[in-house]
Amino acid sequence: MAALQWVRSLLFIIQMYVAMAVLALWFTPFALFRRQAVFDAVHAYCRWVRFSARWMVGLHTEVRGPVPQDEVLVASKHQSFLDIILIVSVLPRPKFIMKKELKWAPILGWYALRMGCIPVDRGKRGAAIRQMLADVRAGRQDPGQLVIFPQGTRVAPEARHPYKKGTAALYEELGQECVPAATNVGMFWPRHGIYRRPGCAVVEFLPRLPASLPREDFMASLESMIETASDRLIAEARHKEQG
Repeated sequence: MAALQWVRSLLFIIQMYVAMAVLALWFTPFALFRRQAVFDAVHAYCRWVRFSARWMVGLHTEVRGPVPQDEVLVASKHQSFLDIILIVSVLPRPKFIMKKELKWAPILGWYALRMGCIPVDRGKRGAAIRQMLADVRAGRQDPGQLVIFPQGTRVAPEARHPYKKGTAALYEELGQECVPAATNVGMFWPRHGIYRRPGCAVVEFLPRLPASLPREDFMASLESMIETASDRLIAEARHKEQG
């Protein structure tokens, strides 16, 4: 049974990247003239991954909590590529801070720039954020949801990894509310490897943190909320497996 699930997982991964290429090429002519088509493309892709994961490897997905629609900072636990898929599938206008080099990636880099992702040089993030805010205020860029991962990397379920101080700096620079997000996706879709486990992977949007909290209070609240909720989702998944 495990060998069969491994084969299913491999086929799922192959078709997932084929679908990425096909959808990117299909939507590109529309995205050249209409920016909303870029979001239509990424939403279509993420929803396809969620659908194909369900019927190919038995991996169901669920998004809980109120999905932010306005210009906010979304700070999420990051366990694997799947939490990105779930978040992007429901946010109306998601965007990310990305390495400057990625903007030269074929197709992917162009889509990222059209989404409003922010290419930055190391150490120059503050200037890039200020330019993004100025563009939104001037109407040159539509409002959206800036997604960050406070731990700066993928972290295995129940592993502990420090929350980066840069998250607080970004929160202060933006002056916006922050929506924390918790997840258990790493139990089913690991950071590395091919095997995908059946079950129900969840991302949960948590209550908002108001803008302009003191840095120490913001970081303490953010970490406590995300870690507590993620542990709860992991325990819930284990209980379902045992039941």
